[in-house]
Amino acid sequence: MTIQNTEQQFRDVIRECRVLFENKLHDYSASWRILRPSSLTDQLFIKAKRIRSLEIKKESMVGEGIRPEFIGLINYGIIGLIQLEKGYVDQVDVTNDEALELYDKFSKEALELMFRKNHDYDEAWRSMRVSSYTDFILTKIQRIKEIEDLHGATLVSEGIDANYMDIINYAVFGVIKLSE
Repeated sequence: MTIQNTEQQFRDVIRECRVLFENKLHDYSASWRILRPSSLTDQLFIKAKRIRSLEIKKESMVGEGIRPEFIGLINYGIIGLIQLEKGYVDQVDVTNDEALELYDKFSKEALELMFRKNHDYDEAWRSMRVSSYTDFILTKIQRIKEIEDLHGATLVSEGIDANYMDIINYAVFGVIKLSE
C-alpha cells in the first residue's frame, strides 16, 4: 500500500463519518455542546469498551458491529477537539454550519498528523491487528481520564488534544482494516 492510497482511504472514512455527523446535526443540532469533558470521555470509553467486548465475544446482541463504533469514536474524538477549543455550554451555541466548519478543521488536522506519523512509522499500522487499535484507544482514554483528574497539571505527557487525535487516527485505521 502506498501513502497515496492511505490518504484516499483516510479521506473516504472521514467523508463517511462527516455525512453521519451532518445527519445527526440535522436531527439533534449540536446537542453535544453541553457535554462536559468527563462525560465526553465516558462516551468514548463506552464506544471503545463495546468494540473490545465484541472482539472477545464475537457476537453482537444489539445487531450493530464494530465498524459503527469506530465511526462513533472518530466523530466523538472530533467533538472532543471542538469542546477543548470552545469549552462546554448549557445551551447549543453553534449553528450546524459552524459545527461542520469545526469538524472539517479538526478532521484536516487529524489527517495532517496521520501523514507525519505515517511517514515516521512507515505504515506500521497496516501490519497491526484491529484489536491492538482498540487497546491503544482504551489506553488513550485512560490517559485522558488521568489528565482530567489532574486538572491538566501533567509533568511530561501530551495533552488531551493529542490523545483525541490518536483516538481518531486509530479508529480510522480500524475502519480501513475492517473494510479491506
